Amino acid sequence: MLSQFVRIPKKKVLADLDYTFPEGTNALGRLDENSEGLLILSNNKQLTHLLLKPENLHTRVYWVQVHGKVATETLQKLEGGITIRMHKEDYFTKPCLAKVIDTPTNLAKRGHPVSEDKITTWIELVLTEGKFHQVRKMTAAVGHQTMRLIRVAIEDVLLNNMKPGEVKEIKQEELYNKLKINLPK
Repeated sequence: MLSQFVRIPKKKVLADLDYTFPEGTNALGRLDENSEGLLILSNNKQLTHLLLKPENLHTRVYWVQVHGKVATETLQKLEGGITIRMHKEDYFTKPCLAKVIDTPTNLAKRGHPVSEDKITTWIELVLTEGKFHQVRKMTAAVGHQTMRLIRVAIEDVLLNNMKPGEVKEIKQEELYNKLKINLPK
């Protein structure tokens, strides 16, 4: 599903969810069509600005299934920051946390599952920035194609056991607390 409400022929979008969203609701950050997981939706423009402001360094946690076996040295490269291409220029990513994790359980089935005969590794990446296709570009830069990408947290807002297409309302005060943002006065 695309992280937008505007309909596009033959594509599933947020407007297709079985939920009536308030006027002016937008996605705070995006997930590309081939990614899955947590997406915060709000009609609060101030929250959008505060959350996406680069100097606020909000953590985002991703579980990434990559092709091949990931070495400790590869994780260290990712953690130290690496060069990726952004808008036809080189960009050096901010330091992050990277570790190998066990295969997550209770994941939603996919229309195009990763073949069981491929050697893959699941890693967890904790980033404080969210550039266009950043995770996919980072794993490719260290020689591992992303096979599956799931955002599981933004600060203390957690995906937990939510299913694809499920919507959960959170009161503004609780959301601000979980995002570690001071409530506006």
